[in-house]
Amino acid sequence: MPDGNDAQEQQLERRYKIRQVTDYQASWTERGRGEPGKFTIQLILDKGVDEYIIEANSDDVDVILKLLKRADHAMFDMERKVLMFENLDIGD
Repeated sequence: MPDGNDAQEQQLERRYKIRQVTDYQASWTERGRGEPGKFTIQLILDKGVDEYIIEANSDDVDVILKLLKRADHAMFDMERKVLMFENLDIGD
């Protein structure tokens, strides 16, 4: 029988499927000659245990890449599709 801490941990794990972003790759794909392309950011989660592809416009890609660079760590909630950043270096 699990103790109180184990039960709480299991309940939180069921509620949130959060993985650490351990690497990422940005890409741009041509859709057709003279047409706007498509930007994606591939998030590598927990050293390859999982991955997620974000499709974003050019403004969002720029911001996301800057946040990934400035954060000590980034986490991704698989269920809620939320990218979270820890300890951002917001200096120059």
